[in-house]
Amino acid sequence: MSDGDLSAILLTLKLAGATSVILLLLATPLAWWLAHTRSRLRWIVEPVVALPLVLPPTVLGFYLLILLGPAGGLGSAWVALTGESLAFSFAGLLIASMVYSLPFAVQPLQTAFQAVGVKHLEAAATLGASPFDAFLTVASPIALRGYITALVLTFAHTIGEFGVVLMVGGNIPERTRVISIAIFEHVETLSYAEAHRLSIGLLVFSFLVLMAVTILHRRAPVRVG
Repeated sequence: MSDGDLSAILLTLKLAGATSVILLLLATPLAWWLAHTRSRLRWIVEPVVALPLVLPPTVLGFYLLILLGPAGGLGSAWVALTGESLAFSFAGLLIASMVYSLPFAVQPLQTAFQAVGVKHLEAAATLGASPFDAFLTVASPIALRGYITALVLTFAHTIGEFGVVLMVGGNIPERTRVISIAIFEHVETLSYAEAHRLSIGLLVFSFLVLMAVTILHRRAPVRVG
């Protein structure tokens, strides 16, 4: 395996890990709100969250490129703050990854929080627990299956994404060149052996991850309110 491919693997794992951790932190309050709110805003927020599931990656990547570019709303602020472009950088790639993987983090958590119900939280409140304490010590452990599913799906989806990554990150070695881009590059240059090596690695990795989450799923407690 070449140094370039090894660098792409490490960068992909770094991107998927960072995206998964940050998204779980951000998706938790959003999923909790969606699971329990009666606000009419829910009918707008839910489709927005799910939009990356149906939107062509190139379309999503195009608008993210405009947003993160030097003339875009977020990109211009980043240039003023750091002097560097957000597009075609790892930071820009991370933001784009969080957007297109958002539904894979929010929807499993939302389903898990809906299953938790309110009985356990009301019982915790009668024992003097604050809402935050009740969430940490009661709701979160019950929703463990949702957290596992959200973590695995977000990680796996980030690793396999191609269209958005190519539009926002391009193909810059050691900065934005991830595994999917490396495979595409090998195919373009007719280096099928290298492309096959990376592809079979992703295939085996994806299978092992799904097998692990299936086992964890069955062992995680299932309790509903």
